Amino acid sequence: MASIAIDGPAGAGKSTIARRIARELSYIYVDTGAMYRAMALYLLKNQIPVQDREQMEEACQNADISIVYENGEQQVILNGENVTDQLRTEEVGNMASVSSPNEKIREKLVQLQRKLAKTADVVMDGRDIGTKVLPDADLKIYLTASARVRALRRYGELSEKGIPCDLDEIEEDIKKRDERDMNRAVSPLRQAEDAVLVDTSEMKIEDVVSEILRIYSTRSEVQ
Repeated sequence: MASIAIDGPAGAGKSTIARRIARELSYIYVDTGAMYRAMALYLLKNQIPVQDREQMEEACQNADISIVYENGEQQVILNGENVTDQLRTEEVGNMASVSSPNEKIREKLVQLQRKLAKTADVVMDGRDIGTKVLPDADLKIYLTASARVRALRRYGELSEKGIPCDLDEIEEDIKKRDERDMNRAVSPLRQAEDAVLVDTSEMKIEDVVSEILRIYSTRSEVQ
């Protein structure tokens, strides 16, 4: 089975790019971030405080998270409920960033992610795919962009949905999230030694996709 690992900070465009790459190669796209967000949503729904490690570890054992495809689109199922449309709020994103370092939560989700990669050709994106989940991936990409560019992208997404937001606050939130992700004790966000750095700050989506496909094709020919 072939695998492509795409890591990077929040708002770098990982999910968008990973989906496109998977579609171009006819691989399965595995949105690991959505899985962590589903766990975060479960914690929020059950009003479990992130400060209480014991409660979080007990709760994660009761959360059944799976991925299914309907009409070619990934759907995230949490305890029998399709929660795909509930995963992209700021509240869920912040909870995911704070709760995801918990070892018990990561152990459960990493096990599922590795199982998927053993049964199909996959493109997987997240914070520690190349360093932790799929250390032997055929290609590792570290996708990034400046904090301001990432904030502008998020501001545009929220504005299109009619959600009131402040650009400076979004940028500050992104910087804080980067700080947490890069300095957490378990599986911190970092570029794998053998990952290719791709800065998307000045690139269009089509250009990023083309560049990654070019790199992958070159690697495949060499192998």
